[in-house]
Amino acid sequence: MLDGSCHCGALTIHLDTAKTPGDLPVRVCGCTFCRKHRPRYTSDPGGHVTIAAADASRYRFGLRLADFLICRTCGVFVAGYMPGAPGRAVINLDTLVRADEFVSAPTQFTAYDSEDAAAREARRAKSWTPATLA
Repeated sequence: MLDGSCHCGALTIHLDTAKTPGDLPVRVCGCTFCRKHRPRYTSDPGGHVTIAAADASRYRFGLRLADFLICRTCGVFVAGYMPGAPGRAVINLDTLVRADEFVSAPTQFTAYDSEDAAAREARRAKSWTPATLA
């Protein structure tokens, strides 16, 4: 279990995973949102994440397939969440309590600007974590 939150604690993350931080991927995205926020992402398609985000601002851009969850109080971006059955999420790993344990993991740079909606949904179905948004 990896837990995390925004700065003020209003948004929380509970990632159930059998993997250690060193075994989870670390990704950096090159889209305009991510270049402004500079998150490092992680996910585990074999795990499950619960995000308590009642006080989140939900921001959609680009293909408008996912909500980017930002705390209304402290302004921290915690995760991207794509609704569905199941919902899927990618986590801003720097919101996790054990974020410093990801330092040794190699970082993968990603750029998805050329994807259409179907390709993006298929990629996320394979690589994002099944998620519950509470």
